[in-house]
Amino acid sequence: MAIRLGLDPSVKNYAVYGNPVSHSKSPRIHRLFAEQFGIRLNYRAIEVPATDLAAYIDAFGAESGRGLNITLPFKQEAARLCATLSQRAVKADAVNTIRFDGRGHIHGDSTDGVGLINDLTLNRHIELGGRRILILGAGGAVRALLEPLCGQRPGAIVIANRTLARARELALRFSNPVDIKAMSYPELGHEKFDLIINGTSLSLAGEAPPLPPGILAANARCYDLMYAAAPTAFMRWALAQGAAEVADGLGMLIEQAAAGFYIWHGVKPETGAVLHALRRA
Repeated sequence: MAIRLGLDPSVKNYAVYGNPVSHSKSPRIHRLFAEQFGIRLNYRAIEVPATDLAAYIDAFGAESGRGLNITLPFKQEAARLCATLSQRAVKADAVNTIRFDGRGHIHGDSTDGVGLINDLTLNRHIELGGRRILILGAGGAVRALLEPLCGQRPGAIVIANRTLARARELALRFSNPVDIKAMSYPELGHEKFDLIINGTSLSLAGEAPPLPPGILAANARCYDLMYAAAPTAFMRWALAQGAAEVADGLGMLIEQAAAGFYIWHGVKPETGAVLHALRRA
């Protein structure tokens, strides 16, 4: 049976695909971006059945859709369904932004990494050059961040993961030009870090990663890729350990959306007001 999405042909159509996706803030973010430039668009959150991503992408293009955001659990599958990929999508082996050219061509990109870098360096004024960075987790979210982080020339990157083999695979893949090490959580006990990034999904369950105490350097910052109305368990752990600053991933979400908005529209939205609006909500 052919999939019909019912897109409005009188406006530019965009959507985010995921499963689940009803919680997504992307529709509101892109509407707020569009208002800055007087762009008329329709942006929807569409839950895609687990086995039907290819058919839904084809349907969106067939109805003259302009662009898609891709979220969990489809980012890696989406990369295999695009005709062309940006270099950062190739390195991440994942796609979170798709652009249709109106002639059936599907181009995929990954903006998660640049979203994190922009939030850390532009919004939070965190200097990454020469710093020791610990990344928790070795899943797709972390994979998308490693190349942009290496581009900031940190002093060292350590990936900690319960399954050490997965951390080692990422360390080997991305260890040029920065030396990246893989460690288990217990091995971190004699290390100090200037920045810890939680890329695990433990915050969704209200849990913190099993980190040993005393691993924060002076003035260390801690950043959780997850976001919620209240501080996550990882953020609470960081505050208890004396972190100079803690943050969740809402700023990264907005910055990666801004990068995708530029891919689609060729203009860069102002993100501060949008972040303020979402925090207020």
